[in-house]
Amino acid sequence: MCGIVGFAGGRQAAPILLDGLSKLEYRGYDSAGLAVRDGSGDVEVVKAKGRLKFLSEKTNGGEELRGTCGIGHTRWATHGEPSENNAHPHISEGKDVVGVHNGIIENYQELRDKLLRKGYAFYSQTDTEVAIKLVDYYYKKYKGGPIDALSKTMVRVRGSYALAVMFKDYPGEIYVARKESPMILGIQDGESYIASDVPAILKYTRNVYYIGNLEMACVKAGEITFYNLDGEAVEKEPTEIKWDAQAAEKAGFEHFMMKEIHEQPKAVADTVSAFVKDGQIDLGEIGLCEEEIRELSQIHIVACGSAYHVGIAAQYVIEDLAEIPVRVELASEFRYRKLMLGKGHLVIVISQSGETADSLAALRVAREKGAPVLAVVNVIGSSIAREADGVMYTVAGPEIAVATTKAYSTQLVACYLLAMQFAKVRGKLGEEELCRLVGELKALPDKIQRIIDDKERIQWFAAKFANAKDIFFIGRGLDYAISLEGSLKMKEISYVHSEAYAAGELKHGTISLIEDGILVIGILTQKALFEKTVSNLVEVKSRGAYLMGLTSFGNYSVEDVADFTVYVPKTDEHFVTSLAVIPLQLLGYYVAVAKGLDVDKPRNLAKSVTVE
Repeated sequence: MCGIVGFAGGRQAAPILLDGLSKLEYRGYDSAGLAVRDGSGDVEVVKAKGRLKFLSEKTNGGEELRGTCGIGHTRWATHGEPSENNAHPHISEGKDVVGVHNGIIENYQELRDKLLRKGYAFYSQTDTEVAIKLVDYYYKKYKGGPIDALSKTMVRVRGSYALAVMFKDYPGEIYVARKESPMILGIQDGESYIASDVPAILKYTRNVYYIGNLEMACVKAGEITFYNLDGEAVEKEPTEIKWDAQAAEKAGFEHFMMKEIHEQPKAVADTVSAFVKDGQIDLGEIGLCEEEIRELSQIHIVACGSAYHVGIAAQYVIEDLAEIPVRVELASEFRYRKLMLGKGHLVIVISQSGETADSLAALRVAREKGAPVLAVVNVIGSSIAREADGVMYTVAGPEIAVATTKAYSTQLVACYLLAMQFAKVRGKLGEEELCRLVGELKALPDKIQRIIDDKERIQWFAAKFANAKDIFFIGRGLDYAISLEGSLKMKEISYVHSEAYAAGELKHGTISLIEDGILVIGILTQKALFEKTVSNLVEVKSRGAYLMGLTSFGNYSVEDVADFTVYVPKTDEHFVTSLAVIPLQLLGYYVAVAKGLDVDKPRNLAKSVTVE
């Protein structure tokens, strides 16, 4: 959610910090700020409410802030309203300690009261100011240095955080600490970088370190030293980021979302190629042996948002192919139930960022209960990837737009591959059928491209319904899973109220909402359920609904009912979600564009939800 950047090197820091913050705008924010120190230790802090461009204008693109060491932040309001006063960085009296923070300090009120008794005053409503002044308090009281002050703060603070702090007595150095919230550190050509996500520093370095939970680091120009909570130095090996830096740019597209829609054929092809070798599925590196697969009696898929919708689709595919019972759980609910995890149970956690707070917490609960955890994530070295028993990496590359598209598509493919491999190992899928399904998977990228190439037809239709107040998506089976994602895409970027319903539930209340002219999108890709869903479309049409049908080529009878029909290429019905979701992504996008909305950064939303 919030974004952190830091730089220590030989160049002016402010322009680099602004550039890094611009790469984190997709995370969502309501204010921004910079703190830059010169060699004497003097620090200058500049903040602005609203978009990053206001901060850039205030500092003339960073040129008016002189200094080669600094930190920057984009804030998402949690404690205190969006304002310049509440924006980061926050400072102690005399600017002895200056810092930025991601996360939530749960006991900030208790700590604030303690500091008030010690003579501290507060100018903001934020928990971050409390954290910075607590660091200042321990630094001055015990005189043990920055690492000692940070470690004492970490022991005292409850909650999640990533902290980047500068001390007046240590010019040219930045001290960081982490618990739960993501943070990476990088080095290149005698300069050092700090960021809360890879795109912020990808332009400058691909050699990064992942700071561990409850660890600290001292960052100097070209030098990073890591420490554990006891203040002891810790050795770490760097990780090379293989993403192309240009993958985090718009490349001529008006929005990142449209660029990422267009990148789906390649992302799907790359993910298939990562796990299919010479026509055979190879999942040897995910940490799940064949004996464990044979003994599976229950799978729990745990995720949030679009990843949860991937789980709903995966449930149908895994149960049908591998005949293993699957339960799909919202991560935010999973961890608060009495969990019945036993022998033969596997927990699969799906997350694009690998940092989703609820999913990470659910993973830890599952491991505490003794259940093995397999992670399906897109970011190498992320928290979920590091803490899971096994990892299946999708190959989507950096996804910048808040509304996921290519990450969703690669997660689907990963789940298809798991279902197929589980079915093969358990003797439910013969070699001939497996070979056919692998061929269908390999054909998906070209079929996705054909849908994207015909996007103008969706654009025309979207313009007709740009002023819609309500839209309903209906389907059965896998088509219901598609409906869920289509509805989410519509509401999150176009702000049109939309809902997805299992078509068979219409008579149980939903049909009372249908009135003249309301758009109902029916998804009909499953042969066994086709006629039943057609009947549901007839029901809503008789009550005045305007119908869009989404089906596979060959099902032309839909045109007898629907007012507008979209066709996707034929594929195996298990994989049709990968095709049918594309027109719905485009529809949500074009409705938002027609309304003149900020597609990549929808209001109130963040790319990575790293706090509860």
